[in-house]
Amino acid sequence: MTQKTKLIIQTDGAPAAIGTYSQAVKVGTTVYLSGQIGLDPVTMQMVESIEAQIHRVFKNLKAVAEAAGGSLNDVVKLNIFLTDLSHFALVNTIMAEYFSQPFPARAAVGVASLPRAALVEADGVIEILS
Repeated sequence: MTQKTKLIIQTDGAPAAIGTYSQAVKVGTTVYLSGQIGLDPVTMQMVESIEAQIHRVFKNLKAVAEAAGGSLNDVVKLNIFLTDLSHFALVNTIMAEYFSQPFPARAAVGVASLPRAALVEADGVIEILS
């Protein structure tokens, strides 16, 4: 049995961790992406509108995926957390700008609150096959 090595992924293209976690962890060909909120990685400030936050979340996930040697096309599972599920249609519209078919498996969950008063957060799992 081969022991798999755990590799910590870190990039300046996404916000630095604001807690006791890594931006992502790679084990074998699988990458576990930590939750991303709408923080600008340069200023570490939350972008303002829900639309801007959704875009920033996907840009942050993209940066971490690329740092791990993959892309958003390698995402097999995506979890989206919204403080207001009325924004679900907007998430779908914006998500189509970052992901192409076949789309990843996905969950969308309504939550009471998120860190830094974010309106949206997403995390995911990548499988890098190439």
